[in-house]
Amino acid sequence: MAVNGCPICLQKQRRIDELEEELKKLRAKMRYQERREQDGFFGSSTPSSQLPIKPNAAHRERKPKGARPGHKGNGRRSHDEETVDRTVDIEPSSETCPECGAPLEKKGWTDRSVVDTPSQKPQKITYRLAKRYCPHCHRTVTAQPSGVLPKSLYGNQLIADAVEMHYFHGVPMGRISEYLGVGAGSLMELFRRCARLFERIPDELIEEYRAALVKHADETGWRTDGKNGYVWLFATRHLSIFQFGKNRSAKVPQAVFGKDPLPGTLVVDRYAAYNKAPCEIQYCYAHLLREVQDLENEFPEEPEISTFVAVVAPLLSLAMGLRGQPICDEDFHRQAACLREKIKSAMAQPAKHMGIRRIQDIFRENEHRLYHWAHSRDVPADTNLAERDLRPSVIARKVSFGSVTDAGAGVRSTLTTVAATIKKRGGEVATDIKRALDLLALDPKADPYPILFPPLNPP
Repeated sequence: MAVNGCPICLQKQRRIDELEEELKKLRAKMRYQERREQDGFFGSSTPSSQLPIKPNAAHRERKPKGARPGHKGNGRRSHDEETVDRTVDIEPSSETCPECGAPLEKKGWTDRSVVDTPSQKPQKITYRLAKRYCPHCHRTVTAQPSGVLPKSLYGNQLIADAVEMHYFHGVPMGRISEYLGVGAGSLMELFRRCARLFERIPDELIEEYRAALVKHADETGWRTDGKNGYVWLFATRHLSIFQFGKNRSAKVPQAVFGKDPLPGTLVVDRYAAYNKAPCEIQYCYAHLLREVQDLENEFPEEPEISTFVAVVAPLLSLAMGLRGQPICDEDFHRQAACLREKIKSAMAQPAKHMGIRRIQDIFRENEHRLYHWAHSRDVPADTNLAERDLRPSVIARKVSFGSVTDAGAGVRSTLTTVAATIKKRGGEVATDIKRALDLLALDPKADPYPILFPPLNPP
């Protein structure tokens, strides 16, 4: 019976309740459809290449050029004697005035600084190798050119330049072939030979990776032989190890981490393949912050969710940025402990909405993997390092659509690892690879690892 005892009013109230519930469901479906049309199939995690509609870039006011009023400008500087590579004297084309024809008088020199590059086109070189004969042992000795591998048509500098262009800068094979005047098949054979010479280097880097106190790992899609695969990244501040393959199973990280306990902390997202790593694990707060913000986007009319997001989102952002603040270690640990307790308190508050409970359960069940950043300033609360290291491979995937064969994926794994690690250690990719190839040209059994990766200077 209704409150006023009227059965008709009770029937109407039930119908109103049914319609309100149906309206609520329809609004939720409409919001989901709008979000999917705007953000793509994976919501806020959708790659930019798969967004259905990309908004126009926001118009930004350009900063005024030049120095601020009262400040000294910092314009283009002339070369000095210490940095200039060569000086060229340019005489006038005529010793008479171009206007009246009168003879010109000498009035000293004026300098003009220019930055230019010589022609980078490959040169065809013929080495005339001197031959000598030993009458004692009846052998012929032939001189060997420097900078050329045995039985190679191409010099080490060309090989090193091609490796840097393709596996570090992501230049397509067709452009490299056109620029260097070398066929794509010949280029691929050069890359295979170079990868065979450096095939032991990834294993040596894995040993160094295992000993690091802060490790990073991540993965993204990569097609091989037309089939969906993945590229795995295992990185620190001083090295990057890439593995291009066809699977995303836990066997790949298990092979890298090994079975023995490792020192330090591994910073990853919540992908289950890393959960068996034999070391401490720190989950990425950036992924968790995205899930919290997605919750508000999905239920914008829920006041409980709005309150939860308003409390939790700033705390997660502060946790990620705290280690970069210009504060001493003592202040860092004090503020980190305060932030940690605030996050724990927010996750311990009773909640009615199931979406909030799901986020809270993540923090409660994985507390041992969420607060290592608060104990050590060296451990970040996000996977930005791994995301940045994977970005060139994501761009290469868009350009090349993956690897044609498993062998090509293996070559890419080795050479991308070598090139990225050289750059991380402050080296020059082409220069260091050429030095290593020159060493191997003289001694094929030499170890190129010390040449490519000299010992790091202590901090």
